[in-house]
Amino acid sequence: MADRKKKAKLFILLGIIWIVITLPLPWIINNPQVSDSQLNTMLTIIGVMSIPFIMLGVAWSLKPELTT
Repeated sequence: MADRKKKAKLFILLGIIWIVITLPLPWIINNPQVSDSQLNTMLTIIGVMSIPFIMLGVAWSLKPELTT
């Protein structure tokens, strides 16, 4: 049971790290030429594009033999 909790925490942490790394927030937020609608659209696109990579990380963590 404790092993499952550790894996779940690891997957959540890796997902959060991936999303934070992929967000180019300093360039978007500090730019006065970017409107709110553009910011929301860009964040949505980044979030949707991140989902497959997070799922791959989880799958490869569960079954490392898939990488070879």
